[in-house]
Amino acid sequence: MNPLYRNDRPGEYPPSWYAATAETGPERPALDGDIRADVAVIGAGYTGLSTALHAAEKGLDVVVIDAHRVGFGASGRNGGQVGSAWNKDQRWLEKRVGRETARALWDLTVEAKALTRDLAAHAPDARYTPGILHGVWGAAERRELHAHARWLHEQYGYETECLGPEETRAIVRSPLYRGGVLDLDAGHLHPLRYALGLARGAEAAGARIFEMTEATRLGEGEVVTPTGTIRADHIVVAGNGYLPDLHPEISSRVMPINSFIAATEPLGDRADEVLTRDIAVADDRFVVNYFRLSEDRRLLFGGRESYTIGFPTDILTALRARMERLFPQLRGIGIDYHWGGTLGITMTRLPLLRRIGPSTIAAGGFSGHGVAITGLTGKIIAEAIAGQAGRFDLMSSLPTQTFPGGRHARLPLLTLGMTWFSLRDRLGI
Repeated sequence: MNPLYRNDRPGEYPPSWYAATAETGPERPALDGDIRADVAVIGAGYTGLSTALHAAEKGLDVVVIDAHRVGFGASGRNGGQVGSAWNKDQRWLEKRVGRETARALWDLTVEAKALTRDLAAHAPDARYTPGILHGVWGAAERRELHAHARWLHEQYGYETECLGPEETRAIVRSPLYRGGVLDLDAGHLHPLRYALGLARGAEAAGARIFEMTEATRLGEGEVVTPTGTIRADHIVVAGNGYLPDLHPEISSRVMPINSFIAATEPLGDRADEVLTRDIAVADDRFVVNYFRLSEDRRLLFGGRESYTIGFPTDILTALRARMERLFPQLRGIGIDYHWGGTLGITMTRLPLLRRIGPSTIAAGGFSGHGVAITGLTGKIIAEAIAGQAGRFDLMSSLPTQTFPGGRHARLPLLTLGMTWFSLRDRLGI
């Protein structure tokens, strides 16, 4: 069993607020015996499920396997933020790939948000809601963020609202933010309900989903599991941070790290002391704080604190300290749920999408920015399988070099670097 699962019980969702408020349904059967399909997908998260949905809608016979349950990994545990752009400055992209390609890549991210809103029709209980505020901790950072927002408006026609300190604090009741940008084309949703809805949509289109079925070996035209082999014309590897070392091309470019979220007790009227609008918030710390209110008026507060395989024994202390630093008015508040999950990151924090064999495609490394782009990635993969490779080639142009030291040295080297940036955040430098 993949060591990333050692903190989880087989067949059980983590004890999150998401799992407690989703209709997960009965466990789907595991694969039993050898089968044949047009497309075999490894991973029942957003990328794999979107691939299955769009490929099945094209009339292809699709099989999806997951080592646990649908949405068990990052897709069912994340902050639920449907963000804009790539996890990299658009000006950086223009310098690396040229203005024309960068513009086409930007258009993909705009389409990805629209597609997410459309796909959310499969999960109306996911309650897609518009609005993300990006908060900053300093005046210099505010000026830089506002200048970038104006540049996006001038160069790409993208509309956001620049907020000063008082305007920001009127929405986010923290004494620490010095301004921000409000993006109403972005949004937020219940991530596990969304994943479950995508699975229902894929199955309605004809896809077959097998849970509790781990891929143990990847061959040319086949996926081997402990209970059977799937032979397929096309294979899609979409395990992201929960992927075992099935292929060196993936493991040298995508690395797992952990992120953690806490859900307070219901705040009732006190929720207005934290957020006065039903939007999500993320800030400019290198170790990002991200939060929003749940439908029952809890604060869902997340932050990254661990860069090792497996979770620390104490998740809550660091999360509470970060939350109470931002919102001292919540000091001592009850916390009813806390959980962690694993995501996949790349060196550039841009997604990996590439062919790793004549019939095999890999996708992952969404780097904490994947709720929107994963859905479009699945659609683009389905297009490529059907013979339309233009958008696949475009997204594949995103630079994702190998980690220094490759698969074996990537973790200790990255841990050193990210620990330093985490320390800088704590010291305020």
